[in-house]
Amino acid sequence: MHIHVLGCHGADQLVGGTAGLVRQESCGFLIDGSVLLDAGTIGTRLTLAEQRRIRFVLLSHLHFDHIKSLPTLVDNLAEKFDEPVIVAATAPVLQGLRDHVFNDTVYPNFFELPNRKRPILQALVLEPGKPVTLGHLEVIPIVVNHTVPTVGYVVKDRRAALLYSGDTYETEEIWSLGRTIPELKAAFIESSFPNELADLAKQTKHLTPSLLAEEWRKLRNDQVPLYAYHLKPPYTDQILRELRELHIPGLKVLEEGQTFTL
Repeated sequence: MHIHVLGCHGADQLVGGTAGLVRQESCGFLIDGSVLLDAGTIGTRLTLAEQRRIRFVLLSHLHFDHIKSLPTLVDNLAEKFDEPVIVAATAPVLQGLRDHVFNDTVYPNFFELPNRKRPILQALVLEPGKPVTLGHLEVIPIVVNHTVPTVGYVVKDRRAALLYSGDTYETEEIWSLGRTIPELKAAFIESSFPNELADLAKQTKHLTPSLLAEEWRKLRNDQVPLYAYHLKPPYTDQILRELRELHIPGLKVLEEGQTFTL
């Protein structure tokens, strides 16, 4: 399973890096060139040819930073597409896209354009806990603890599996499932706020480094590489410091442009 990190932060921002300004962008992970896990970042990281190879968009929830590049993708494909892009998500997310985004007011309804028989976007309703096949991948959506209906995912191919927490606060079911998967090769777990903003994290249903450590222990497998993501850019340095202080072996923080194979 090849993963290309398009965006992995909780917002978009230019920040200073060793080689100048660096773009931190909202979550979007391209798997094997054809499956996009969350749609916060697409067009700013992919060529048009790469965007045309996307066959499935897998959404965790409706919050803007996880869907905001989907209209851009549609615009880029509008004049030339061979088959619809399948948008796979739970029913509340798909309904929210129709009600609030592709509603012919904010944006044209590309679930019915250019015509209902052959639209650019095609909806696939996911049911939590039920596996579904997207191309060559098996995907299992699992309900997590956020302020709106949200799922994390376990994504599998024939050799490896990825656990993706989605936006979440303290939760249980996804870790229970993770403990049953022997081929689990990576866990992406969000860490949005520093520890001093624990009250805000609780209110908005996100994790801090301390909470990440507690959730990580529920997996009961310290051999699985842990990748933190969804850091809010204004707090990045503080969150990074607090993550290092956890002394979790092999803990890494995802970065835009990173690619790796599980």
